[in-house]
Amino acid sequence: MKFETPATQNPIDQMKVIGRATDRIDGPLKTTGMAPYAYERHDVASGQAYGYIVGAAIAKGRITTMDTSRAKAAPGVLTVLSTLDHDKPLPLGMMNIAHLYGGAEIAHYHQAIAFVVAETFEQARAAASLIQTEYARDKGRFDLAAAAPSAPYEPSGSGADAKDIERVGDFAAAYAAAPVTIDQRYTTPGESHAMMEPFATIAGWESEKLTIWTSNQMIAWNKGSLAKALSLKPENIRVDSPYIGGGFGGKLFLRADAVLAALGAKACGRPVKVAMQRPLMINNATHRPATIQRIQLGATKDGKLTAIHHSSTSSNLPDGKPETAIAQTKMLYAAPNREYWLKLAVTDLPEGNAMRAPGEAPGLMVLEMAMDELAEKLGMDPVELRVVNDTQVDPGDPSRPFSQRHLVECLRTGAEKFGWSRRHAKPAQVREGKWLIGMGMAVGFRDSPNTKSAARIRLEKTGRLTVETDMTDIGTGTYTIMAQTAAEMMGVPIDHVKVILGDSDFPVSAGSGGQWGANNATSGLYAACVKLREQVAQQLGFNAADAIFADGKVSAGNRSVPLADAARSGPLTGEDGIDYGDIVKKNQLSTFAGHFVEVAVDAYTGETRIRRMLAVCDAGRILNPKSARSQVIGAMVMGAGAAMMEELAVDKRFGYFVNHDLASYEVPVHADIPHQEVIFLDYPDDKSSPMKAKGIGELGLCGVGAAIANAIYNATGVRVRDYPITLDKHLEKLPAIA
Repeated sequence: MKFETPATQNPIDQMKVIGRATDRIDGPLKTTGMAPYAYERHDVASGQAYGYIVGAAIAKGRITTMDTSRAKAAPGVLTVLSTLDHDKPLPLGMMNIAHLYGGAEIAHYHQAIAFVVAETFEQARAAASLIQTEYARDKGRFDLAAAAPSAPYEPSGSGADAKDIERVGDFAAAYAAAPVTIDQRYTTPGESHAMMEPFATIAGWESEKLTIWTSNQMIAWNKGSLAKALSLKPENIRVDSPYIGGGFGGKLFLRADAVLAALGAKACGRPVKVAMQRPLMINNATHRPATIQRIQLGATKDGKLTAIHHSSTSSNLPDGKPETAIAQTKMLYAAPNREYWLKLAVTDLPEGNAMRAPGEAPGLMVLEMAMDELAEKLGMDPVELRVVNDTQVDPGDPSRPFSQRHLVECLRTGAEKFGWSRRHAKPAQVREGKWLIGMGMAVGFRDSPNTKSAARIRLEKTGRLTVETDMTDIGTGTYTIMAQTAAEMMGVPIDHVKVILGDSDFPVSAGSGGQWGANNATSGLYAACVKLREQVAQQLGFNAADAIFADGKVSAGNRSVPLADAARSGPLTGEDGIDYGDIVKKNQLSTFAGHFVEVAVDAYTGETRIRRMLAVCDAGRILNPKSARSQVIGAMVMGAGAAMMEELAVDKRFGYFVNHDLASYEVPVHADIPHQEVIFLDYPDDKSSPMKAKGIGELGLCGVGAAIANAIYNATGVRVRDYPITLDKHLEKLPAIA
């Protein structure tokens, strides 16, 4: 199905199932432990052996020798693989930057260098400790601040016309002439995905055909990358990933667990299972890169922006990409004079790549703090400053409107519900006992990309429906919204729909990532349902355009027939996908939010406590308000971690992240945030898809860090521009205790 014109009235608009707060259909399985994650697929292949990954003990250099003889002779060991078995690294996956295995060269700490397979996990771990490796260490580059001054520009746009520095108007002249200006430097640290389920895979071979049962967000990407890395034909690979215990972008790409499980299974002639050890995950896999950012804003005395400069420097391995922290600044505020650039320093730290809301998450932490600083300098309310600078068109292409943009309503609604009028504009004025109290706000922004997605739906003889697609559920509620879509389209109760996800044998979907999953995957299923409705109508002798599917029946005129009757002679199958025409080029599809936070800071210790948070979201039709709320509050918690505690600590001597486990990499928990509220504006977007929905998963994160930072400043009067805002950064500057 080609989506080329705005959606008109369709069966989804009935809103009998879609749009209702619906319990997750996979919830009982997950809460009772009956949903098998990758490492728990005990039934899929018999005789599973256990693998254990050995990571490099240096960050840069090469392996000179590796003695695996003692490991091979250890009890229970079936095979030991060495990276030196390969003269050169295995080919890169389609979207990998760092080689996952093979060859003597070491590009980053904890790069996989050996793999032990044994009868038990304990035997594999014990044998791995017997491997003796000698290295020739090279001098590495591990300090972003040191590398930043000489870092080259990285084109920030796309295509052949991308420029090193993007300019609109004359920024320098406009900034110099602006009555009110700010010019500040900010930093954000590296962050880890820190998902609960580690990278895990079971691999099994049947002749030349490989099946992996794994934990991965993008099935088609993973299949293609694995085929490339192992030099296999894609048709000889099956990837199965029905349940995923979190990913946040870390599981978008092929990782060493899948490659090594496949190699180990081939070597020992048995299925092999491996879960990457937690201490390896942070350095072996990807992370959100640290940034050094600069914001310059020029405005008239009434707050209208006349000049914006936003630049960001981050680092990565050779051939890597920068953190695109300037992305939202291009779209959010429409100053007539603008300047943007990115710089990319080459370092020898682990690979930097996508983490939930790449670009916008760290970019808004900075932009929205700068806007708060400008508001204070103007003597203007921070909400009003954002309202004054709202735009309904893409600032980079004024002929291209936003499909919908209700940001001002987000801000007005949020201010009213949160009690923003009670905020004291002058910082450090509100106390409750030992606590300094402050409020802060920020804008949330995130694009809602349209991507192709396909699905298959089958009407069984029983009248029940089966949905099949390689779409994944990373804990976001995909199973439920897919069932809701099928139920709405075919006119049956949701418990009459069975959803099977995550199998590469099924039609290729959008996958989970980039805030594109829900809208596109359900739209692909919508297209498949349209095909099935046509077949059902034809089978029952109805005109498809006139047929009404409701209450388990198909009706037209005075005639009504049970849906199941269409499948009496055998199941009927509809398969199709959604593909997007120029409508997405003519309209900018984005989502918006107003984030509001209240904090309390201990006047004696500097400890910060979040008291309450509110997000007001503009994200098209909300398919399932219950799971959407869960997505947003989870993202808000993640934003709290980014603002106040999460930071990958770099050992600049030896080039690794020191806090590479969940004991030392701190993340927030429920007790850190007593109260969260989410409000969804009701604006179905007819230019987004037949579902009229948009993404929501990352919007809840974008802007939260700055709202917290602004609240801390309002409480204390101390502005901290280097995240995370830990107590040591403002303790000495806190107001005197009476």
